[in-house]
Amino acid sequence: MTWRITVPIRSPSRTILIGVSLMVLARTSPGAVVEATPTGFLIEHEVAIQARPEKVYTALIHVERWWAPMHTYSGNSMNLSIDPTPGGCFCEHLGSGGAVEHMRVINVQPNKLLRMSGALGPLQASGLAGSLTWMLVPGPTATTLRLSYSVGGYLKGGADKMAPVVDRVLGEQIQRLKAFVEGRRAS
Repeated sequence: MTWRITVPIRSPSRTILIGVSLMVLARTSPGAVVEATPTGFLIEHEVAIQARPEKVYTALIHVERWWAPMHTYSGNSMNLSIDPTPGGCFCEHLGSGGAVEHMRVINVQPNKLLRMSGALGPLQASGLAGSLTWMLVPGPTATTLRLSYSVGGYLKGGADKMAPVVDRVLGEQIQRLKAFVEGRRAS
C-alpha cells in the first residue's frame, strides 16, 4: 500500500518543512480534518453525486470498480470486495492465497448507510481502531454522500501526524466514487 509518511527529525529546518507540507496537504483536501490529537482524529468529506441513492449505494459496495489501485496492497482494485452484511468483510485478495481484511461491516442500511470498523492501510499495524461511515442523503437532483472516519488509539509519533494523509487518500476515493457513478473516468 502506498500510504507512507516519513518524519525525519534530524534538524529544525526539516521539522518545519514537514509541518508546512502537512498543512498544505490538509488545506488542498476536498474534505476536512475536523480534529486531530496524538490519540486520534476525525475526518469528514461531503460530495453531491448526480444520481439516486440506489445507484450510489450499488456503486459504493462494488469498491473494486472505483477504488484507486495505488491504495491497495496488491496494486489491483479488482482484488477488493465488500460483503454488505453485518460481519461482512471489506477485503482484498493477495497472490499465493493471502488476503487482507481492511475493515469489518457493522451497520448496513441499503441506500442510506454503510458503516465499517477498522484501521485502513498503514494504520492497521498500530494500536488504532476506526469507524468509517458512508451516509447517503437523497435530494431532488442529487444524492449527498457524507463520509466520516473517526480513529482513536495509539500510534507511535501521534495519530495527528497521519490525519492529513488519510484525509487526502479518502478525499481521492470519494471523488473517484463520484466520477464512477456519474459516468466519468476517475483520475
